[in-house]
Amino acid sequence: MHFLRLIRPVNLLIIAFTMYSTRLFIHIYELIFNSEIFKKNGEEFDFFLLVFSTVLIGAAGNIINDYFDVKADRINKPEKLIITKYINRKWAILSHWIINIIAFGIALYLSTRNNTFWYVFIHLLSINLLWFYSMYFKRRPFIGNFIIASLTALVPILCGVHFYIQSEFPTVGIQEIQTPLSYWVFHLINNGHYIILLAFFAFSSNFAREIIKDIEDIEGDKILHSKTLPIIYGVNKSKFIASIVLLLSPLFFIILFLLKISDTNSIIQNLIIFIPVLITLLLEIISLSLLVKAISKKQLKTVGLTIKLAMLMGLLLPFYWILLL
Repeated sequence: MHFLRLIRPVNLLIIAFTMYSTRLFIHIYELIFNSEIFKKNGEEFDFFLLVFSTVLIGAAGNIINDYFDVKADRINKPEKLIITKYINRKWAILSHWIINIIAFGIALYLSTRNNTFWYVFIHLLSINLLWFYSMYFKRRPFIGNFIIASLTALVPILCGVHFYIQSEFPTVGIQEIQTPLSYWVFHLINNGHYIILLAFFAFSSNFAREIIKDIEDIEGDKILHSKTLPIIYGVNKSKFIASIVLLLSPLFFIILFLLKISDTNSIIQNLIIFIPVLITLLLEIISLSLLVKAISKKQLKTVGLTIKLAMLMGLLLPFYWILLL
């Protein structure tokens, strides 16, 4: 039970949900354009292995993060302290390496099977970045937040790498793009734009969340002589930076939407297609408003939960599109 708490199963489920949500876009493309994108037998099992290995790296990352954070957690989150309280440090570091070795073994298999170095490269990069983040960069301004946000953005990018290694997108004629939904599916999926959008959304949302978590943990970080953004620049400036980052996703989507909307006929139909995205943007604006007023740890946690809810709502888009078909 304590080990499950240590690896944070809810966060791991979100990683898996993100990857399968991303894959669902491909299925929607197949349904709309009556095509078969994946040509290789066993692709579904390969994708399951990819999701499993990514979840394992996330679990190992959570363990090593807590391993190096024992002193800080005794001050910031004493009720959530697991290593040294329930699990021995030696067992924690051993489980971290065993999990990473299994994940890397899966990456080796996928790279060998598909004759590519990408799986091994991304897995090695993630494992090492999580180690150095937990050991050193977490207590440095900006770079620690940047690393975690980048690793989160790497999840949909890893899916994109898999899709474009294992699939072949058929040629689609303009006559087959008959509805606003088919228009967006073609342009977002065939050109890989949806991967870029998901990665950018994941990056900006998590960057803001990491800054907010640093504000929450400021007292313990001061005792440990950490140099996080709130400690160096103050709480108000850190909140301002997080607010700017939170605004990036809505602005990015609105610009893309306005650039492409002229190619379709109905603004109302286009807005209906993106209802989950619109709710996501609304939640981000709400979290922005809450962040400006937040003072206590409880209020900051509410902001973080609102951002996480916005991220989950964004992942519901392909499920919503399935209902529109």
